[in-house]
Parts: sequence; structure tokens; C-alpha cells
Amino acid sequence: MTVSVQPCTSAKEQRGALSAIWHYFGRSAPRDDQLESLARRMPAARMHGAWEDGRAVGGAGSFPFELTVPGGRLRAAGVSVVGVLPTHRRRGVLTAMMRAQLDACRTHGEPVAYLWASEDMIYSRFGYGMASLAGEIELSRERSAYYAPFAPFGATRLVPLAEAEPFVAPVWERVAAQTPGMFARTPAWWQTRTLVDPDWRRQGGGELQCVVLEADGGPVAYALYRINLAFDRGVSTSTVNVVEALGDTPRAVRAIWRYLLDVDLVARVRAFLLPVDHPLLLLVAEPRRLHFSVRDGLWVRLVDVGAALSARTYAASGSVVVDVADPFCPWNAGRWRIGDSGAGRTSAAPDLRCDVTALGSVYLGGFTWAQMARALRVEELRSGTIARADALFNAERAPWCPEIF
Repeated sequence: MTVSVQPCTSAKEQRGALSAIWHYFGRSAPRDDQLESLARRMPAARMHGAWEDGRAVGGAGSFPFELTVPGGRLRAAGVSVVGVLPTHRRRGVLTAMMRAQLDACRTHGEPVAYLWASEDMIYSRFGYGMASLAGEIELSRERSAYYAPFAPFGATRLVPLAEAEPFVAPVWERVAAQTPGMFARTPAWWQTRTLVDPDWRRQGGGELQCVVLEADGGPVAYALYRINLAFDRGVSTSTVNVVEALGDTPRAVRAIWRYLLDVDLVARVRAFLLPVDHPLLLLVAEPRRLHFSVRDGLWVRLVDVGAALSARTYAASGSVVVDVADPFCPWNAGRWRIGDSGAGRTSAAPDLRCDVTALGSVYLGGFTWAQMARALRVEELRSGTIARADALFNAERAPWCPEIF
């Protein structure tokens, strides 16, 4: 039978489309409360369903985000809940959903789509490039001393989740506005995603805690964490699992992490989804004790090359001409002059040649053109252009998103 891909028009259709990914969660379909929560962040029309004989066999959704890029923000699609039932694998269903979703992004005026990849081999086929790295630490509390003592800064207090939004949302916004890869959280996002603590998210761990650091009359940092209690023959082996920890200044970051590293009755601190340039690497006295490891982070797809590249700023004057290949979204293919005045089509001879995945990798500043060239992902057609391109695309901080959406 023929599979048809269409946007959902009702909560019932959205539930059906979500059932494909829910199958891999070990469930047949989202519960009413899960569907209601998701619908506040992802309207039904932003969910594409793949239908065969009136039954959903796949689904792909996207959140409407305001994504931070170097020097600004732009509308973007945060792609999520993508799945095809195992009964319909290898039949082109995912390709059809990606086609419909990227076409919809273009129609909605969203020049960028980005995601966390469940499998790192999937999305490059559709023009996504690995755009950031995410770090993980596991640190023994007894080896968590900083390289130097510091004077106390601010005051911490625990805040109930139901009361936390006014304290944590301003801190998030100040950090997110300056960090490529982060997005503007709406009140609905805080209330239905970040500051809720259902049993399934605990995975046997403790309740979600919120600590706020206040200084100079207001909140400057916060952390969301769980304590997973455990003992071995009377000795605590408990863990602080850090879900999210942000500060709007270096002093605030240093202080909120000192709080987390000093929680009593725990043996170690674990954290995931950290930026690769996290200050902890230079704050602690024994950085190798962090056991810092790295995995792929965000994957970025430029849906509209001209609009996406014009929405960010550049760190140097001048321009480069890039010949872009994009077989999945052919409207992007061709030569683009990229520089401090934005991006536009040109007939000039190209300086560089690459496919659109390479543009996704360098877009937020997570990878350099030189790195792409060493991996044979870009071809330098005019000597010295790689260095000029890196000067243009240079970003002050590594791209980072503290949560998998």
C-alpha cells in the first residue's frame, strides 16, 4: 500500500503519529497527559504523520524555536519525536517525512532546522551536519577542589519547582541570548518540560531539586539536580546528577558549581551535555579527575542558506565565495558570497567547495573550516581561503544546548 505523509490536523492524528517513536520507548502511544503537555510546545500541525490505509506508521515533529546564532537569533525548527515503526523500515518513509518537514520549514520561514540525533548515521543523508560537541563528567567529590580558594559569592537557596520559573527563567535568557545553540524558552516550556518531575524522568533517582544563587539583588545562577541515594556497607556511594547548571557571569558559574560539588553525603557528581569549553576544566585543581568525555551534540541543517548565513554576524571583514552542493534541497545549490555584509548568490569564481552538511557544521562555530578541510569535507580552490573563512566564522564561545529536546 502507498504511504502518505501529511501534517496532523487534530490531537487524535498527533497521537497516532507519535505512536511510532513511542513504540521505541516501550509504549504503544502517549498518555493523555503526555500528549497535552507536548501539544503546548508542539501544535498538532507541526507534527507530520506517515499514513498507510488510515493507520500511522511514522511521525516527525518540530518545535518552533528562536535559535541563538553568533550575533543574533532566528526562527528555527527544533526537530524531535521522529520515528518509523519497525514494520515499515527501509521503505522510504523517513525520507518522505524529512522531505515534507524541510519543505514545511521553508514555508514557515525557518531558515534552520536542528536536532539531537538518536543515531549519528541518519541525518547527514538529509543535509544535517554535526555542529557541536557535548561533554560529560563524573567527579569524585573528594577530588573536586578548585585550583585556588575564592571569597564567598552570593547566597544559595532551594526553591520548589512550582515557584522556580521567575528565578531561573531570567538567568537562562541572559545565558541563552549569548550562546549559539541555545533557544528562547517559553513559559509553556518551563511549565511542561523543564520544571516538571514525572516518575519516568527520574529513572529510579531522587526528586528534581532547584537551587538558586542570588547576588546583587537578584538571581544570577541556578542548578537543577537529583541526588541518587546509595550506600555500600554504611558508606555513602550517592551521586549528584546535574541536569542543568547555568550562571550569567564567570563568578556565578564558579559559585553554583561549588555548591554542587560540596553537597554532603554524596560520593560523586555527574553531569551531561556540558559545553566543550566549560570553565570547570580550568577551575578544578585536578582536571583529569573530571573524566571529561565527549560525544556529538547538535546537528544543524541550513534550510535556506542565504537567510541562515545572513542572520548571523561575522568576526572579520571581507568575504569568501562558497560553491554549495545540496541534492536534498536543491534551491540551496550554487555559489554564495558570505561575509560581513551577509550572504547572497554570486557568479564569481568560488574560493571553497563543500556540501551543505559542512555549512551546518561551521554555522554555529562548533567546527572550523580548517577542521573540515583536514577531514576532506571542504575543498580549498584558492590558497589562503580556509584561513579567511575561519576568521569570518570565528565565534567567542562553543555552541551549546543544555538539553535534548
